[in-house]
Amino acid sequence: MLGLQQRATAGLNASRRAVLASPVRHVAHRWRAVRTMAAAADASDPTGSFISQFTLQGAASGPLAGLTLAVKDLYDIAGHKTGFGSPSWLQTHPTADVTAPPVAALLDAGAAVVGKTHMDELAYSLMGQNAHYGTPVNVAAPGRVPGGSSSGSAAAVAAGQADIGLGSDTGGSVRVPGSFCGLFGLRPTHGRISLEHARPLAASYDTCGWFARDAALLQRVGQVLLQHPTTQNPTPLPRFKPRWLVAKDAFAVADPAATQAIYDALAGPRFEKVQAVLGAPSEVQIAGNNLAADGLQELSAWVEAFRITQAYEIWQEHGAWVKQSQPHFGPGVADRFKMASEITQQEQQAAATQRDRIKQHVRQLLGSDGLLALPTAPGPAIACDAMQQQQNEFRKGLLSLTCIAGLAGLPQVTLPLAAVDGMPVGLSLIGPAGSDEQLLEVAVQLAAAVQD
Repeated sequence: MLGLQQRATAGLNASRRAVLASPVRHVAHRWRAVRTMAAAADASDPTGSFISQFTLQGAASGPLAGLTLAVKDLYDIAGHKTGFGSPSWLQTHPTADVTAPPVAALLDAGAAVVGKTHMDELAYSLMGQNAHYGTPVNVAAPGRVPGGSSSGSAAAVAAGQADIGLGSDTGGSVRVPGSFCGLFGLRPTHGRISLEHARPLAASYDTCGWFARDAALLQRVGQVLLQHPTTQNPTPLPRFKPRWLVAKDAFAVADPAATQAIYDALAGPRFEKVQAVLGAPSEVQIAGNNLAADGLQELSAWVEAFRITQAYEIWQEHGAWVKQSQPHFGPGVADRFKMASEITQQEQQAAATQRDRIKQHVRQLLGSDGLLALPTAPGPAIACDAMQQQQNEFRKGLLSLTCIAGLAGLPQVTLPLAAVDGMPVGLSLIGPAGSDEQLLEVAVQLAAAVQD
């Protein structure tokens, strides 16, 4: 990190580090639906994370036997409706007759589904607030948003209501809730895991993703999901010796307190162990003068390329339904759909050219062995009652960090290694395409290295 080697012998501020843990809940496990009931913020769902609670037992044995799974409500589960965070979507779409491959794989591995979780409307937000269903409680930062759009899955895992949270990540929807709720989370290489029978937001950015309270379980889930090839499945990379890159301009986006907390978590007597995992740190500028000819020397320009290409794709996917159904979107989401409807093909083509340049640049920077360290989010979760303008500004900072892996189609793991005023702050590592398995192994090793 910036000046981290000079801090290696400095004392740690232990109060800034928070890795949440909860006991594993054991349940019977056979893949069989046994009950369904409406979700409510009551004794059965104290965080208001679930839109529907039911038990779907997994296989009698397997690597995830005895563990519980909360599923984001954009994945189909046979016999249940997929609401996609929208009452209008729920009303205009039929009950699913097929279970999405990631859910089926986790059931086959022994996990038991305990319900479908709330999410932002059509997954088009990073805050975790839904105008129709409310905001799941973030037990890691009370009074703060859980992050979105995989809000319910993250909140449920953070509260111990599930061991595994299945989400999706387009622009940060696993990484952001992971940081805000103090969880480990992975956005895999684009195309590594099938999203068949899952509702798309912007398919060229969409990925599956998941949460866990500990890195070892995050890895176990990955060992299940990453073994199923897809038609666009990138070849997994062989194991490599990591080359630790520190993103200077990404850390400049973060609040100073968040940057300091991450430094403190890695420095002091733990630094030698951290270097044993990641190697010696080397500072890099992600967006720099070598991209000036393309107008991409600032991360803010990367955000704009992401915003336009994502929004254009979203409108191509959902515009007809929006015009026909006239759903009542909440604040922020409504503004973004209006913006998406107004993007021209010329604007999209120009932004797509920039996206291709960014993808080439980032992949070249990482090569086949680089691990890029950056803050997952600019700081802790924003307050639930923050004004829309404040949320919009915060969103810009979030996207400055989350757009990097999305534009490049690369895997990113977030680790809950730090805290500011008791609220979680995640450290992320972006790896080369196909390095998902090694990223998960590094997460396990790094979590162990920074433990007291």
